[in-house]
Amino acid sequence: MSNNKQAALELGTKPVGQLLLQYALPAIVAMVASSLYNMVDSIFIGQGVGAMAISGLAITFPFMNLSAAFGAAIGVGSAAFLSVKLGQRDYEIANRILGNCVMLNIIIGIAFGGLSLLFLDPVLRFFGASDATLPYAHEYMVIILLGNAITHLYFGLNAVLRSAGKPRTAMYITIFTVVVNAILDPLFIYTLRLGIRGAAYATILSQMLALAWQWRLFSDRRQFLHFNYSKFRVEMPIVRNIISIGISPFAMNACACLVVIFINNSLMQYGGDMAVGAYGISNRLCFVFVMVTMGVCQGMQPIAGYNYGAQNYNRMFEVLRLAVFAGTAVCAVGFFIAMFLPWQCARLFTTDAELISKSVVAMRYNMALFLIIGAQMVITNFFQSIGKAKVSIFLSLSRQMLILVPLIAVLPRFLALDGIWLSLPLSDGIAAIMAYVMLWIYVRKFNGIRNKD
Repeated sequence: MSNNKQAALELGTKPVGQLLLQYALPAIVAMVASSLYNMVDSIFIGQGVGAMAISGLAITFPFMNLSAAFGAAIGVGSAAFLSVKLGQRDYEIANRILGNCVMLNIIIGIAFGGLSLLFLDPVLRFFGASDATLPYAHEYMVIILLGNAITHLYFGLNAVLRSAGKPRTAMYITIFTVVVNAILDPLFIYTLRLGIRGAAYATILSQMLALAWQWRLFSDRRQFLHFNYSKFRVEMPIVRNIISIGISPFAMNACACLVVIFINNSLMQYGGDMAVGAYGISNRLCFVFVMVTMGVCQGMQPIAGYNYGAQNYNRMFEVLRLAVFAGTAVCAVGFFIAMFLPWQCARLFTTDAELISKSVVAMRYNMALFLIIGAQMVITNFFQSIGKAKVSIFLSLSRQMLILVPLIAVLPRFLALDGIWLSLPLSDGIAAIMAYVMLWIYVRKFNGIRNKD
């Protein structure tokens, strides 16, 4: 039996706790590496270019979220669909999913990058850029957008590797990318004096090298899941299935883009460029723990998807329970760091006293309800993993569009800048309650169906 088939079959036979650790640990390491990847850029930019460059980098977050939205629609959708097909032992479709994943990432990556470059400055202004921050945001995004297809392929193929039973390989590739980026950042920013452009060059070059590694792995025809260039074509039935699953992470990232635009503009109105920079720094810290929790979710995804496809429902709920516990523990660590060590965290990014002071406030508000948000993230991703796209989309939209945006529209009118900060934990709390209720409804409904059988 090939290594790929053996790894896939283990998803339905090995103890669930052991499987979650096996799949989640590499994904967590990869996600920590990925979050450090972004943090390293911010630290070098803040310390080497200046406080205003940090604010300029924060303006680019909506672009990153929107690009990630399209990438997640393909990468996560392909990976989840692949897991279900492996659970059903439909290996022919699995290879065709891989071919469609590659083609869709190339097409969307080039299209998104090209269109964004055509309207870059007006879009950045819309995102909240001022005369002071626009040059930094522009310089950074030109290089990032030129390499957008590379970024999409890199993340998409890593998601497929995890679902195909190679989480450790995906972890090694991500760590490799972070290490290369960390080496190139000071070289480009300080030695070659490229400023914020140096950080962008380091990002794209490190991803290009990682993509070359992935391409070599998938080109090995001795492996069960490998590139078959005759399958490098867009097949609408497969595309529809990929998108139907991937629409949830797409919606989540697209909404994050709109929300960050809304927040940045509100911050500019009530707090100026420094408030935007403070939000950017707080998000970098928050991102570390969100990404670790997402690593737990990625470890859960192939196990839940496979066992749902194989109708091993007890194992499916067992991995959900363990993932909720792990996600809660991770976010609890983030909560205590944000409450008790915010100054030390902000000092990593900048020496500017005003920016540090505002960042401390932003961190404490941004992560005030992290003790309950880990479970909300896991539950949302669980519904995505088993193909319940509508539920996952609703939960993804609830925190950002249905709750956070109205709060930000109203509270600052009474509380000024504090109203923006207060909106963040309030939306977290309401969204978490909604996720718990949806899971309770689903479990009751599911148990009713099983009792009838």
